[in-house]
Amino acid sequence: MAGICNGDFALKLIPYGFDTVTLGGFNIDKLSIDAGSKIIKRGRKEFDIPYSKIINFIDNEASKVKNNSDAKVSVNLRSVNPDKIIEVSKLDSVDIVEINCHCRQKELQLISCGQAMLKRPDLKEYINEVVNKSHSEVSVKIRGNVNGVDTLNISRLIDDSGADYLHVDAMKPGVSDADYDLITDISENTDIFIIGNNSIDSLDKARKMLNSGANGFSIARAAISGKLNFNLNDL
Repeated sequence: MAGICNGDFALKLIPYGFDTVTLGGFNIDKLSIDAGSKIIKRGRKEFDIPYSKIINFIDNEASKVKNNSDAKVSVNLRSVNPDKIIEVSKLDSVDIVEINCHCRQKELQLISCGQAMLKRPDLKEYINEVVNKSHSEVSVKIRGNVNGVDTLNISRLIDDSGADYLHVDAMKPGVSDADYDLITDISENTDIFIIGNNSIDSLDKARKMLNSGANGFSIARAAISGKLNFNLNDL
């Protein structure tokens, strides 16, 4: 939820039972920041932070959470190259850097960023470099069932690359709920910690995601108002 998930937003939600919060997504290199400005110009909400200030901005927002809660801080990052992600991983305020292979905005895909990274031939090398040089844990967020992408093969690649977490938006065209079968398929064929995402708006759906093989789950749209109508502590 770019343009929404900052430190203040995260602090509103942690009391509902979240043990980890993800800030962002943030565009952090010059190409992705330029793409983000084009997204803003056509009316989409987006974080609008200049290149010279982005690292300090992330540190400030992550520190708000770190200093006022016990939750882990993950930061979702869009970057054509891994260098800036590695730089963010060095911040003491950040526990997890998350490589965004998920965003489907056309401006980001045109620079081989976001969802388009799923088709990059150097994806394994990209993740390897982040994993090998990172000062924090590493997550990779992907979108499931992308046309022309074998989600299971990509999941295996990410597992083999040494990432700590695979964050799966289990989206399926024409289906209003999460693709729970996809989560099961990934869980049975990889050893990575899976965070299941998509359409979780109740405790029943959270349980269904866990029962499908996910090790954890994330909530986005149901939390967009800054509150939930259920409490994760009741799981």
